[in-house]
Amino acid sequence: IADATPDRRLLAAIKQSIEDLERLLKEARGHWEYEDFVYRFYHHSFKVYAVQRSTESIVAALQALRPEQPLNDDFMQIVREGTGKEFSTAANRDWTGSTRTMLEAFFHAGFFLEMVVKYGRALDEPPTLLPSGWAAVLYLYGLR
Repeated sequence: IADATPDRRLLAAIKQSIEDLERLLKEARGHWEYEDFVYRFYHHSFKVYAVQRSTESIVAALQALRPEQPLNDDFMQIVREGTGKEFSTAANRDWTGSTRTMLEAFFHAGFFLEMVVKYGRALDEPPTLLPSGWAAVLYLYGLR
């Protein structure tokens, strides 16, 4: 595969890791992550801060698919703004401003994980006509 195009190498890496990616997606979309983190946000619970670990796990899995290529700058800005936060009671004064970026980062990371899994299963080779989700994945990896 060394002489394959970058998009073919990416698709091959996805297919090679598909079971782990599917497992990660199932966790991210499950009750204790997807449902509970959104609930914790609206409940104003400090437990929403745990969403950062999920985001970081997803980002690490996405980066591992193409480690030689930094992920999209816009995506990484969203991730940086939504991770690395520690709870303090000062967050309660502006709860939404203090915590919303964490969910935003989680949702963006989850979207890309979902698209990687979806197209990793659906595609046998990179398509000529790009579905929007696959095109977004290509942007994530600097291939568009």
